[in-house]
Amino acid sequence: MEKSRVLVIGATGRLGHYLTRFSIQSGHPTFALVRNSAFSDSSKSVELEALSSSGVTLLKGSLEDEGSLEEAVGKVDVVISAIPSKHVLDQKLLISVIRRAPSIKRFIPAEYGADPDKTQVSDLDHGFYSKKSEIRRLIESSGIPHTYICCGLFMRILLPSLVQPGRQSPPMDKVTVFGDGNVKAVFVNEVDAAAFTIKTIDDPRTLNKTLYLRPPGNVCSMNDLVELWERKIGEKLEKTCVTESQLLEKIRETRYPDDMEMVFIYSVFIKGHHTYFDIDESCGGVNGTELYPDVKYMTVSDFLDTLL
Repeated sequence: MEKSRVLVIGATGRLGHYLTRFSIQSGHPTFALVRNSAFSDSSKSVELEALSSSGVTLLKGSLEDEGSLEEAVGKVDVVISAIPSKHVLDQKLLISVIRRAPSIKRFIPAEYGADPDKTQVSDLDHGFYSKKSEIRRLIESSGIPHTYICCGLFMRILLPSLVQPGRQSPPMDKVTVFGDGNVKAVFVNEVDAAAFTIKTIDDPRTLNKTLYLRPPGNVCSMNDLVELWERKIGEKLEKTCVTESQLLEKIRETRYPDDMEMVFIYSVFIKGHHTYFDIDESCGGVNGTELYPDVKYMTVSDFLDTLL
């Protein structure tokens, strides 16, 4: 079967880089939409050269330029967006262009986190998840074939500090545990999220579905993380517990965006928004690690080894 042609938007970012890499390695003719300014930006030149050398076709344009979007989308079968979450609503013009493009077989919007339709922190998150849900409804009402990717937290978020707000490295003596410490979260390395995403491109099992990633070894509670870290460092950590009400109070007295780290902790380790529901195919969900058992991935234990 002929491989789909793929357009990656946000290709110069960390996730976008991995997506283009796996797309090329999987044999997909791959295009990247790149802002005009990036071509004259010395900090981007190495990345752009690497993309081009790997076989990616670079197209000049932006999410604000309808003409460039129409030209780029017209060249491909699949569009993957990897823009930062804070710019998620900037995908609206892109969706309008995709809706009018007869060639598009699938759109994968920028998500790659918790399922925005299953989170319940709208009074705390400054629209972080509701904006992603808004994009979903726009895709669906436009009749665009799609796949949503939900992979929990990237490992570079919260895990390097063992979920300790304000820290950049894991504790060696004392640790704060939020809630009862038993609520489980999902962690996935970005490169692995990209590998799973590219697997879905020509897979009819994932069309108009949500692909959830819950890799064995990467679904961990705070107590699991602390115990695992203690075994690695050969020391017992002194635990301090923070209740739900205490965490909420701290969130509300902290200004945006400094509060968002704690909002994610509340969502994941108090409310359990990654794992409180079963992955149900009848409700549009599919399990990525079951569909693609051949994808090798970094475990939480592997990641913690890099911090020693």
